[in-house]
Amino acid sequence: MNTVKSPVDFEHPLAIKIRKQIVQALSEFNMFENGDKVMVCVSGGKDSSILLALLTEIQKRAEIDFTIEAAILDQKQPGFDATAFKTWIESLGVRLHVVERDTYSIVKEKVQGTTYCSLCSRLRRAILYDYAHAHGFTKLALGHHRDDVVHTALLNLFYIGTLGAMPPKLKSDDGRNILVRPLTYVSERDIEALADVWKFPIIPCNLCGSQDGLKRVRIKKLVRDLEKEIPNIYSSIQTALGNVKPSQLMDHEIWDFRGLKPEVPSEPQDALPLDQSNDESRV
Repeated sequence: MNTVKSPVDFEHPLAIKIRKQIVQALSEFNMFENGDKVMVCVSGGKDSSILLALLTEIQKRAEIDFTIEAAILDQKQPGFDATAFKTWIESLGVRLHVVERDTYSIVKEKVQGTTYCSLCSRLRRAILYDYAHAHGFTKLALGHHRDDVVHTALLNLFYIGTLGAMPPKLKSDDGRNILVRPLTYVSERDIEALADVWKFPIIPCNLCGSQDGLKRVRIKKLVRDLEKEIPNIYSSIQTALGNVKPSQLMDHEIWDFRGLKPEVPSEPQDALPLDQSNDESRV
């Protein structure tokens, strides 16, 4: 149990609101179980940092017993310095694993004239998944929030032609890791506002953050513009992701359109007599 005096105000109204939304997601999707060893994947940014901090508070109140540690990937970007961030994490009473891999050079070499995010995220994911498996972690907690889920759904729809987003809980493709997203119900605006209140150290990304015209940025702007006309658009899209009607889509893998036939009565029904009258008043 965390006995270190907290460096942040857990009783701030925004902290309470976000904590309750995290608890809702943890409960609805059975994210944590008794005996879990949870690795929170932190990037040095606001989302995963707030997730980690609030999970330590939830851990104190939880009826189940689970442990929390954090891991950050040092990708050898120029200027990367996790010193202040590491001090802040440890002040929460959490152990921080710094995993060192030079993915920065790989991405710079392989990607020319386009965005780095896709390759960078794949490399980062693979390294953290391997590390979690090798060190006995049973769950990986990621810092994706509600807006990330919505933006990903629209990116897949517009640019790739698939209906899919970021599920709250899933098994990795190789079957070795269970991933959870406890911020599934939390808006980015609330996270930004709480980060401004708490003022913890941030490690900037100098790789993808230096590029303009990212598709995700464009999608975010699109939804934010629509939000002026449709105030609940984020909640509406997220609700739709959990309210899927396969028969009203076009996927042959999940719905047998070729085999779709009307129900046949078990016994023949007597035909109804035809009205032979010429009474137009009945028409």
